[in-house]
Amino acid sequence: MTRAASFTIGRVTGVHGLDGKLKVWSFAESAETFCSGKTVLLQTEDSPGRAYRIVRAGAHKKGILLSLEGVDTRQAAEDLVGSDIIIDRDQLPEPEKDTWYWQDLMGLEVIDRQRGCIGTITNIFPTGANDVLVVTDDNGETLVPMHRNFVKSVDLEKNTLKTDLPEDY
Repeated sequence: MTRAASFTIGRVTGVHGLDGKLKVWSFAESAETFCSGKTVLLQTEDSPGRAYRIVRAGAHKKGILLSLEGVDTRQAAEDLVGSDIIIDRDQLPEPEKDTWYWQDLMGLEVIDRQRGCIGTITNIFPTGANDVLVVTDDNGETLVPMHRNFVKSVDLEKNTLKTDLPEDY
């Protein structure tokens, strides 16, 4: 499996003030992902998008306040509401040992020690304790906590994630 060349790191949810600041719902764990100087693509389903350089970013309430080069009026910012924020993988640090970017896990085949193949990862969502993998097959969905008690290995080259789920799971 080839790793994704770019990642969606957030979505523009609104504007802040009159000078073009964007309110962003961040999909990244750290506001540092949005650091000054990085180039991001803002894109909607209806448009191929446009590249912008990040001027400034900082934590704001439950998200990020983002200033982009060339977006300096409220109207220019409002035009970007609803856009996904996409960054090239080469602008992100490599994840630490035994951590992965969500997009790298999407589509992996999940193989349980006792039950064999239980499907592929189609979604991931955070909880207070740990992330949860949504594994889908023809019979429905299985929710797998992304915890070392259940996830035993991830092999991005083989496109597999191995689990050891309880018998009655």
